[in-house]
Amino acid sequence: MGGELLPPGDAGPDDVVLAWEGADVVAVRLPQLAESLDHILTSLERREGRPLAELDRKAKQEIVRTLEARGAFAVRHGVETVAGALGVSRFTIYNYLNREKGR
Repeated sequence: MGGELLPPGDAGPDDVVLAWEGADVVAVRLPQLAESLDHILTSLERREGRPLAELDRKAKQEIVRTLEARGAFAVRHGVETVAGALGVSRFTIYNYLNREKGR
């Protein structure tokens, strides 16, 4: 997901500090949700072995189902980000999502 490890003393209020046997050993800074979406898209592209925009329609629909299950469309500009990665319009993404809800 793209988290960052930090010394415990550098942890901010939103970071997670991990302790071992009572002593703080590391802090984890989690990425913003929008950054996580970019990491997820990169991971899916790596899994497919080619740019997502080169996939056929059925494969793109499967990608949208996967992303919806992972909460990608709850992220601000999530639909636009996914549409850009898949090389389709926002309208197409909404059609894929609506088609799933109709099943």
